[in-house]
Amino acid sequence: MREGSLDAPTRHPLNWQDDDFVNEDKLFAELERVFDLCHGCRRCFNLCDSFPRLFDLVDESDTGEVDGVAKADYWKVIDACTLCDMCFMTKCPYVPPHEWNIDFPHLMLRARAFKFKTGQTNTKQDKLGEMDKNGPLGVRFSGLANWASKRSNGLTRKIMSMTHDVHPDAALPQFAKQTCQARAKAEPVEVNAVAPAHGKRKAVIYASCFGEYNDPDIVLDARKVLAKNGIEADIVYPECCGMPQLEQGDLERVAGKARAVASALKPYVTEGYDIVVPVASCALMLKFEWPLIETGDDNVKALAQATFDVTEYVVDIAEKEGLADGLSALDGGVSVHIACHARAQNMGRKAQDMLKLIPDTPATVIERCSGHGGSLGVTNDFFEVGMKVGTAVFRDAAKTDNAYVVSECPLARDHIVQGLERKDKTVSEPGQALRHPVQLLARAYGL
Repeated sequence: MREGSLDAPTRHPLNWQDDDFVNEDKLFAELERVFDLCHGCRRCFNLCDSFPRLFDLVDESDTGEVDGVAKADYWKVIDACTLCDMCFMTKCPYVPPHEWNIDFPHLMLRARAFKFKTGQTNTKQDKLGEMDKNGPLGVRFSGLANWASKRSNGLTRKIMSMTHDVHPDAALPQFAKQTCQARAKAEPVEVNAVAPAHGKRKAVIYASCFGEYNDPDIVLDARKVLAKNGIEADIVYPECCGMPQLEQGDLERVAGKARAVASALKPYVTEGYDIVVPVASCALMLKFEWPLIETGDDNVKALAQATFDVTEYVVDIAEKEGLADGLSALDGGVSVHIACHARAQNMGRKAQDMLKLIPDTPATVIERCSGHGGSLGVTNDFFEVGMKVGTAVFRDAAKTDNAYVVSECPLARDHIVQGLERKDKTVSEPGQALRHPVQLLARAYGL
């Protein structure tokens, strides 16, 4: 047997419908096996809080080994995992096809599926993840919702802490005044008929819940960039991709969302459209997680093959057809965060590659976990943990005087901005409203 593996990582389907998947004895036996191997390796000590928690539990036990750790304490490790996938993608030498077959994030997901099935989930956090219930209400009453969610509103944030387990100092996304689809209908764009890619591609943009309800500008700017490059793109949003439910271990619900969205987008996929996704976490779901969860659905498989992250798509246009003329330098440098869920797509630093296309605009690349962790990252128990995990990112971003701080994950971007505030640094005026790298390309085009 080799010590570690040089082979490309392989992920196995999640057999979540198998009774053994949530069998308590078999689950904890596998947790003990993997934890013991992790304890003997410790390469992942600096990635997130799960591994330091595990190693501290082992080191402080009577035996100094995993067998000395109480099974009840395993949950301290499991609950701290943000499912960023970085241990699997960048650190662990024992991922499949190595015979030790370690997939730490999916094992944590299996444990959460057990927790969900046995009714042990955080119901307050569950409510935060109901994007297609919260989103329409938030948009309809955006003035009130945004006032109540401001960190400076001590009264309402204290109430939210008690009712929804939201940390009083966690920055929460604001709701838009109109949904993305409503704005798209009211704000048509002109397609550039002389662009090199015109007539060679067909695309549709999956808005994601964040784009639909919180920041439509990311999606609309992506559409402007595609239109400038000769590609007419409809904006669609059948429903949320289910990432919040994945975090909670509700795999049946995620599978249902995969089937529903794949069915809704089937006409586009059948007609040869590219599915472009502006938010990295959602692109990861469509491309990689859904096919491992809903393995028997041909629509899900076809959708995965047709899906591009937006930065990946723009770079692909540049390489194959060439971009439209008209890019100008931005009024300041860029700090670009390569989000974990972009890295987990195994597509390279496409955000960096895309920003290189903008002339005379230096970009500082930050490629570490921001620590946010989705809906988990704003809770009372884990907000400060996330701020601790993101310390290195905040430090690197604070070293520059760049005008723009962007990330392929808009939530990570806001988390970084909050981390900068703690270091007495702020994002300058031009970049305050811009979260995503594709928005910088739109600005460079003057759109």
